[in-house]
Amino acid sequence: MQIAFDGLHFVFFGMEFTLYYYGVILMTGALMGGWLAYREAARRGHDPEIVWDLLIWLIVGGVIGARLWHIFTPSPSLIAQGIDTVYYLTHPLDLINLRRGGLGIPGAVIGGAAALFFFARKRKLNFVEWVDIAAPSLALGQAIGRWGNYFNQEVYGAPTDLPWKIFIDPLHRLSGYADKEYYHPLFLYESLWNLGNMALLIWLTRRFPEKLKSGDVFLVYLVVYPVGRFLLEFLRLDSSQLGGINANQAFMAVVAILAALALFWRHRKSLDHSTLQP
Repeated sequence: MQIAFDGLHFVFFGMEFTLYYYGVILMTGALMGGWLAYREAARRGHDPEIVWDLLIWLIVGGVIGARLWHIFTPSPSLIAQGIDTVYYLTHPLDLINLRRGGLGIPGAVIGGAAALFFFARKRKLNFVEWVDIAAPSLALGQAIGRWGNYFNQEVYGAPTDLPWKIFIDPLHRLSGYADKEYYHPLFLYESLWNLGNMALLIWLTRRFPEKLKSGDVFLVYLVVYPVGRFLLEFLRLDSSQLGGINANQAFMAVVAILAALALFWRHRKSLDHSTLQP
């Protein structure tokens, strides 16, 4: 067995295998998210065992959505290598090769939500309530999963000399940055932001249960995460572009604004009433 930075490489009965840390961390995030959803479902009076059946649907839907998002919004560095949307569509095997390119979180959220919708219909569950149950777990899963980027030496920000800088080896540096050794640990910033988002969502469900409407927790998630991602995109060096616009940043701005407007509209009467109080 050989231990490398990205995983464990070993030979079993003459066959070579690699256990990538990235995949292990993603699965750890999914399982920890499932554990949190299990506890939240039980707290709300639901059968918590539903969570483990749902988790399979969420993983499949999330991976499909995340892969499709990456395929249709490839990064500039991949495009420079000739790996763009047309390439993927004309190389079917690379469509499913997660080592060729990667996954996009916006697509994972969309795909997971779609999977949850169909699962809820099949099991006759309240979809809106279950997205509320899933929201803190999603944030936790993202917080853990982002550490997979550390082992892949990706999702780092602009060069920096700050004390918490990270070293990126020459093989993983972007074109034009060969002489820069240290960068912002963007994956760490997003991980911490997601942990804060998880804590906020859990606090809201326990502090204001009588004021929250079904779906509010997920809407808060759709405000907090996109705001953080929008801001962090300013530090990112290899952001996906569509028509010269940062695709992820623009999408996050739209989602955050729409979710905030939805929250305001749902609670406008209570807000108007509170302003009238002496």
